[in-house]
Amino acid sequence: MKAKVALGADHGGFALKEVIARYLAGKGYEVLDYGAKNAEPSDYPDFAGAVAAAVRDGEADRGILICGSGVGASIAANKFPGVRAAICHDTFSAHQGVEDDDMNVLCMGERIVGTELAKEIVDRFLAARFSGLERHVRRLGKIKKIEREYMKS
Repeated sequence: MKAKVALGADHGGFALKEVIARYLAGKGYEVLDYGAKNAEPSDYPDFAGAVAAAVRDGEADRGILICGSGVGASIAANKFPGVRAAICHDTFSAHQGVEDDDMNVLCMGERIVGTELAKEIVDRFLAARFSGLERHVRRLGKIKKIEREYMKS
């Protein structure tokens, strides 16, 4: 069984979210769609919060958020302890963010990336695994210390 992927978008990312949902389902992933359910104006923190909570709580293995630019969704998702969300508009960052930084939520902007590139980015993100190299574990430990010090779960 492939990973469970939490997927969310506001109106600015709705069309691309629908494409990615079908794409992932076709590849055998279990897609947990947290909305939006249509292209009517909506607020990205609602969907970013739902996806981030699903990843934090272990309901999903990874998360993907799409808004107009990816910026707002990334900011909102990173407010959750244990969530490491990043904007990736290229394939290198999508896999390197997981391999080096244990990124668990991918954020993209529908107004930035085209459909085919978005699929490639998603593929690289989902195929990547955290390297576990000492320097990356050490850095991740420092991030977790910041979370413990400044965030309440």
